[in-house]
Amino acid sequence: MLKNPHPGIFVAIEGLDGSGKSTQVAAASRYLGQTGRETFITFEPSGSAIGNMIRSRLLGEWQSSPQALQLLFAADRAEHLEKEIIPRLLKGICVITDRYAFSSFAYGAIENDLDWLVALNSRFLAPDLVVYLESTPEACLERIRMKRDSIELFEKSNILKEVTQNYKVLFKRDDFKNVPVAYIDMEKSVDAAAQEISVLINKIITKKAVQAADK
Repeated sequence: MLKNPHPGIFVAIEGLDGSGKSTQVAAASRYLGQTGRETFITFEPSGSAIGNMIRSRLLGEWQSSPQALQLLFAADRAEHLEKEIIPRLLKGICVITDRYAFSSFAYGAIENDLDWLVALNSRFLAPDLVVYLESTPEACLERIRMKRDSIELFEKSNILKEVTQNYKVLFKRDDFKNVPVAYIDMEKSVDAAAQEISVLINKIITKKAVQAADK
């Protein structure tokens, strides 16, 4: 993946379905806003026509091959970067996304070759920081059941256990050795986790500012 050359900071929040990603994205943005940092919250699949098509596929409203689904994810990501993420990064805004390419790798590798998935996304922008929310499949599924009635394609205990292992494998790959990954224990409170994440993001922002000043 390509290093972010833009003045803004790009952060991806990753984890299992039900791990608390959406909550942490919003909370981290709120904490950063209190320190005067301008942030933009987004998510994948995006709100584009392709993203909506993916969501309907995950709900089982139509069928496709695993490869076709991953190609849709890549197409959505390309548009997401072009239309939403990069324009904000060019303005120096901190962009925080609820899921990014690492979700495609961890979930997609259940039915696809991981090397193919990594190659498919290799020309996309790498985050300045990946935050992985650590939570057990059992805890995640319980949160999902409490919030909604429907279960999506990948929201099953055996699948989430495999996804957890896939995340562990992919973060150790040489392809991502230059992408900082922070692990957040989701047994702690929402506020404690959000404060920890905002501190991590602020450190990345400060580091990038120093590097820019030295050039």
